[in-house]
Amino acid sequence: MLKHTTDIKIEKITGNKRYFTEDTVIKEFPFTIHINGKPLVTLLCSPMHLDYLALGYLESEGFIQGKGDVNKIDFDQETGSIHLEITHDEEMFLNKSRLHPIFTTGCGKGTTYFPAREILKSHPITSPLSLFPSKILSLVKELENRGELFRATGGAHISALADGEKIIFVFEDIGRHNALDKLFGACMMHGVGYEDKIIVTSGRISSEMLIKCARRKIPLLISRSAATGLAVDLAEKTGITLIGFVRENRMNIYTHGWRIK
Repeated sequence: MLKHTTDIKIEKITGNKRYFTEDTVIKEFPFTIHINGKPLVTLLCSPMHLDYLALGYLESEGFIQGKGDVNKIDFDQETGSIHLEITHDEEMFLNKSRLHPIFTTGCGKGTTYFPAREILKSHPITSPLSLFPSKILSLVKELENRGELFRATGGAHISALADGEKIIFVFEDIGRHNALDKLFGACMMHGVGYEDKIIVTSGRISSEMLIKCARRKIPLLISRSAATGLAVDLAEKTGITLIGFVRENRMNIYTHGWRIK
Protein backbone atom coordinates (compact mmCIF):
# COMPACT_ATOMS: atom_id res chain seq x y z
CA MET A 1 0.00 0.00 0.00
CA LEU A 2 1.39 3.40 -1.00
CA LYS A 3 1.72 5.79 1.92
CA HIS A 4 0.61 9.33 1.11
CA THR A 5 2.69 11.28 3.66
CA THR A 6 6.27 11.19 4.87
CA ASP A 7 8.08 12.63 7.90
CA ILE A 8 11.16 14.79 7.33
CA LYS A 9 13.59 16.74 9.50
CA ILE A 10 13.28 20.52 9.26
CA GLU A 11 14.69 23.64 10.87
CA LYS A 12 11.94 25.84 12.31
CA ILE A 13 11.73 29.41 13.51
CA THR A 14 9.01 30.45 15.93
CA GLY A 15 9.29 34.02 17.20
CA ASN A 16 12.89 34.36 18.40
CA LYS A 17 13.42 30.59 18.73
CA ARG A 18 15.18 28.46 16.12
CA TYR A 19 15.28 24.68 16.45
CA PHE A 20 15.27 21.32 14.64
CA THR A 21 12.13 19.21 14.56
CA GLU A 22 10.16 16.85 12.33
CA ASP A 23 7.34 17.73 9.97
CA THR A 24 4.84 15.71 7.96
CA VAL A 25 4.73 16.49 4.23
CA ILE A 26 2.44 15.19 1.53
CA LYS A 27 3.82 12.85 -1.11
CA GLU A 28 3.77 13.76 -4.80
CA PHE A 29 3.40 10.67 -6.97
CA PRO A 30 3.78 10.34 -10.78
CA PHE A 31 0.88 8.18 -11.96
CA THR A 32 0.69 7.03 -15.60
CA ILE A 33 -2.59 5.97 -17.20
CA HIS A 34 -2.42 3.51 -20.10
CA ILE A 35 -5.36 2.76 -22.41
CA ASN A 36 -5.34 -0.42 -24.49
CA GLY A 37 -1.59 -0.78 -24.07
CA LYS A 38 -0.71 2.84 -24.91
CA PRO A 39 0.37 5.53 -22.39
CA LEU A 40 -2.06 8.46 -22.33
CA VAL A 41 -1.00 10.81 -19.52
CA THR A 42 1.09 11.03 -16.35
CA LEU A 43 -0.65 12.79 -13.47
CA LEU A 44 1.17 14.16 -10.43
CA CYS A 45 -1.07 13.16 -7.56
CA SER A 46 -1.42 11.80 -4.03
CA PRO A 47 -0.95 8.02 -4.05
CA MET A 48 -4.35 6.81 -2.90
CA HIS A 49 -7.62 5.95 -4.68
CA LEU A 50 -5.71 5.78 -7.95
CA ASP A 51 -8.30 3.56 -9.62
CA TYR A 52 -10.94 6.23 -8.98
CA LEU A 53 -8.58 8.91 -10.27
CA ALA A 54 -7.99 7.03 -13.53
CA LEU A 55 -11.69 6.42 -14.13
CA GLY A 56 -12.72 9.96 -13.25
CA TYR A 57 -10.02 11.48 -15.45
CA LEU A 58 -10.90 9.31 -18.44
CA GLU A 59 -14.58 10.18 -18.09
CA SER A 60 -13.80 13.88 -17.69
CA GLU A 61 -11.73 13.85 -20.88
CA GLY A 62 -14.28 11.88 -22.90
CA PHE A 63 -12.32 8.64 -23.33
CA ILE A 64 -15.08 6.68 -21.56
CA GLN A 65 -18.75 7.36 -20.80
CA GLY A 66 -19.10 5.02 -17.80
CA LYS A 67 -17.79 1.87 -16.15
CA GLY A 68 -19.45 -0.23 -18.86
CA ASP A 69 -16.74 1.01 -21.24
CA VAL A 70 -13.98 -0.51 -19.08
CA ASN A 71 -13.27 -4.22 -19.53
CA LYS A 72 -10.20 -4.59 -17.29
CA ILE A 73 -8.11 -2.59 -14.80
CA ASP A 74 -4.58 -3.56 -13.71
CA PHE A 75 -2.54 -1.43 -11.31
CA ASP A 76 1.24 -1.82 -11.33
CA GLN A 77 2.49 -0.44 -8.01
CA GLU A 78 6.18 -0.82 -8.86
CA THR A 79 6.00 1.40 -11.96
CA GLY A 80 3.24 3.66 -10.65
CA SER A 81 0.96 3.01 -13.58
CA ILE A 82 -2.51 1.70 -14.33
CA HIS A 83 -3.53 -0.23 -17.44
CA LEU A 84 -7.12 -0.17 -18.64
CA GLU A 85 -8.75 -2.03 -21.47
CA ILE A 86 -11.68 -0.04 -22.85
CA THR A 87 -14.30 -0.94 -25.42
CA HIS A 88 -13.78 2.01 -27.77
CA ASP A 89 -12.02 1.26 -31.01
CA GLU A 90 -8.44 2.15 -31.87
CA GLU A 91 -9.43 5.01 -34.16
CA MET A 92 -11.30 6.83 -31.37
CA PHE A 93 -8.31 6.61 -29.06
CA LEU A 94 -5.88 7.84 -31.70
CA ASN A 95 -8.12 10.74 -32.77
CA LYS A 96 -8.67 11.83 -29.16
CA SER A 97 -5.02 11.58 -28.14
CA ARG A 98 -3.91 13.58 -31.20
CA LEU A 99 -6.03 16.58 -30.22
CA HIS A 100 -4.07 19.68 -29.29
CA PRO A 101 -4.09 19.65 -25.47
CA ILE A 102 -5.23 22.70 -23.50
CA PHE A 103 -2.94 23.61 -20.60
CA THR A 104 -4.95 23.97 -17.41
CA THR A 105 -4.56 25.95 -14.20
CA GLY A 106 -3.99 22.72 -12.27
CA CYS A 107 -0.88 21.56 -10.45
CA GLY A 108 1.99 20.27 -12.56
CA LYS A 109 0.92 21.96 -15.82
CA GLY A 110 -2.16 19.79 -16.23
CA THR A 111 -3.80 19.38 -19.61
CA THR A 112 -7.30 18.70 -20.84
CA TYR A 113 -8.63 17.47 -24.17
CA PHE A 114 -12.13 18.86 -23.61
CA PRO A 115 -12.63 22.45 -24.84
CA ALA A 116 -15.20 24.77 -23.23
CA ARG A 117 -17.14 25.21 -26.48
CA GLU A 118 -18.26 21.57 -26.35
CA ILE A 119 -20.13 22.24 -23.08
CA LEU A 120 -22.06 25.14 -24.57
CA LYS A 121 -23.66 22.83 -27.15
CA SER A 122 -25.64 20.99 -24.45
CA HIS A 123 -28.88 22.13 -22.83
CA PRO A 124 -28.55 24.33 -19.71
CA ILE A 125 -28.97 22.67 -16.31
CA THR A 126 -32.48 23.27 -14.95
CA SER A 127 -32.43 21.21 -11.72
CA PRO A 128 -34.71 22.80 -9.07
CA LEU A 129 -32.37 21.74 -6.25
CA SER A 130 -32.00 24.59 -3.75
CA LEU A 131 -30.28 25.24 -0.41
CA PHE A 132 -30.46 27.62 2.53
CA PRO A 133 -27.25 29.59 3.20
CA SER A 134 -26.95 27.87 6.59
CA LYS A 135 -26.75 24.47 4.87
CA ILE A 136 -24.03 25.72 2.51
CA LEU A 137 -21.99 26.92 5.50
CA SER A 138 -22.44 23.61 7.32
CA LEU A 139 -21.41 21.58 4.25
CA VAL A 140 -18.19 23.59 3.90
CA LYS A 141 -17.53 23.15 7.62
CA GLU A 142 -18.02 19.39 7.29
CA LEU A 143 -15.67 19.42 4.28
CA GLU A 144 -12.96 21.04 6.38
CA ASN A 145 -13.50 18.56 9.22
CA ARG A 146 -13.17 15.62 6.84
CA GLY A 147 -9.85 16.82 5.39
CA GLU A 148 -7.48 14.52 7.28
CA LEU A 149 -4.62 14.87 4.78
CA PHE A 150 -4.95 18.65 4.77
CA ARG A 151 -4.84 18.80 8.56
CA ALA A 152 -1.75 16.58 8.63
CA THR A 153 0.23 18.45 5.94
CA GLY A 154 -1.55 21.63 4.85
CA GLY A 155 -0.79 20.54 1.28
CA ALA A 156 -4.00 18.89 0.05
CA HIS A 157 -7.18 19.94 -1.70
CA ILE A 158 -10.53 18.42 -0.70
CA SER A 159 -13.56 17.69 -2.87
CA ALA A 160 -16.88 16.25 -1.72
CA LEU A 161 -20.22 15.18 -3.17
CA ALA A 162 -23.32 16.08 -1.15
CA ASP A 163 -27.03 15.42 -1.59
CA GLY A 164 -28.32 18.62 0.00
CA GLU A 165 -28.31 17.22 3.53
CA LYS A 166 -25.03 15.39 4.01
CA ILE A 167 -21.72 14.61 2.35
CA ILE A 168 -21.63 11.26 0.52
CA PHE A 169 -18.01 11.02 -0.69
CA VAL A 170 -14.84 12.94 0.21
CA PHE A 171 -11.46 12.74 -1.53
CA GLU A 172 -8.17 14.58 -1.09
CA ASP A 173 -5.19 15.13 -3.38
CA ILE A 174 -2.32 17.53 -3.95
CA GLY A 175 -4.21 18.67 -7.07
CA ARG A 176 -7.73 20.09 -6.99
CA HIS A 177 -8.48 18.55 -10.40
CA ASN A 178 -7.33 15.15 -9.14
CA ALA A 179 -9.46 15.35 -6.01
CA LEU A 180 -12.50 16.08 -8.17
CA ASP A 181 -11.74 13.28 -10.63
CA LYS A 182 -11.31 10.82 -7.75
CA LEU A 183 -14.77 11.83 -6.62
CA PHE A 184 -16.21 11.25 -10.08
CA GLY A 185 -14.45 7.89 -10.37
CA ALA A 186 -16.05 6.78 -7.09
CA CYS A 187 -19.47 7.89 -8.30
CA MET A 188 -18.98 5.90 -11.50
CA MET A 189 -18.00 2.73 -9.67
CA HIS A 190 -20.85 2.99 -7.15
CA GLY A 191 -23.52 4.08 -9.61
CA VAL A 192 -24.20 7.47 -8.01
CA GLY A 193 -25.96 10.05 -10.22
CA TYR A 194 -25.33 13.80 -10.25
CA GLU A 195 -28.42 15.76 -11.23
CA ASP A 196 -29.62 16.24 -7.63
CA LYS A 197 -26.14 16.57 -6.12
CA ILE A 198 -23.74 19.31 -5.01
CA ILE A 199 -19.97 19.58 -5.33
CA VAL A 200 -18.18 21.16 -2.36
CA THR A 201 -14.48 21.85 -2.78
CA SER A 202 -11.62 23.71 -1.13
CA GLY A 203 -9.88 24.83 -4.31
CA ARG A 204 -10.16 27.68 -6.77
CA ILE A 205 -12.92 27.22 -9.37
CA SER A 206 -11.36 27.63 -12.80
CA SER A 207 -12.97 26.87 -16.14
CA GLU A 208 -11.75 23.25 -16.19
CA MET A 209 -13.28 22.57 -12.78
CA LEU A 210 -16.55 24.12 -13.97
CA ILE A 211 -16.51 22.07 -17.18
CA LYS A 212 -16.05 18.81 -15.25
CA CYS A 213 -19.22 19.61 -13.30
CA ALA A 214 -21.21 20.92 -16.27
CA ARG A 215 -20.56 17.75 -18.27
CA ARG A 216 -22.20 15.80 -15.45
CA LYS A 217 -25.16 18.20 -15.07
CA ILE A 218 -24.29 19.10 -11.47
CA PRO A 219 -26.48 22.09 -10.49
CA LEU A 220 -24.48 23.55 -7.57
CA LEU A 221 -20.74 24.08 -7.20
CA ILE A 222 -19.51 25.47 -3.87
CA SER A 223 -15.96 26.43 -2.89
CA ARG A 224 -14.04 27.99 -0.02
CA SER A 225 -11.94 29.79 -2.64
CA ALA A 226 -12.38 32.16 -5.56
CA ALA A 227 -13.75 31.62 -9.06
CA THR A 228 -12.15 32.78 -12.31
CA GLY A 229 -13.91 35.02 -14.81
CA LEU A 230 -14.23 32.27 -17.43
CA ALA A 231 -15.65 29.88 -14.83
CA VAL A 232 -18.31 32.44 -13.90
CA ASP A 233 -19.17 32.99 -17.55
CA LEU A 234 -19.50 29.24 -18.20
CA ALA A 235 -21.56 28.74 -15.03
CA GLU A 236 -24.00 31.42 -16.17
CA LYS A 237 -24.37 29.87 -19.62
CA THR A 238 -24.63 26.25 -18.44
CA GLY A 239 -27.11 26.88 -15.61
CA ILE A 240 -24.81 26.09 -12.66
CA THR A 241 -25.17 27.96 -9.37
CA LEU A 242 -21.59 28.90 -8.55
CA ILE A 243 -20.69 29.99 -5.01
CA GLY A 244 -17.25 30.96 -3.72
CA PHE A 245 -15.46 32.30 -0.64
CA VAL A 246 -17.70 30.31 1.71
CA ARG A 247 -16.11 31.12 5.06
CA GLU A 248 -17.48 31.79 8.53
CA ASN A 249 -20.84 33.49 7.86
CA ARG A 250 -20.34 34.79 4.33
CA MET A 251 -20.26 33.66 0.70
CA ASN A 252 -20.21 35.06 -2.84
CA ILE A 253 -23.02 33.90 -5.15
CA TYR A 254 -21.68 34.34 -8.69
CA THR A 255 -24.48 32.85 -10.80
CA HIS A 256 -28.07 31.55 -10.65
CA GLY A 257 -28.79 32.74 -7.12
CA TRP A 258 -32.40 31.54 -7.39
CA ARG A 259 -31.24 28.17 -6.03
CA ILE A 260 -30.28 29.83 -2.73
CA LYS A 261 -33.38 30.17 -0.58
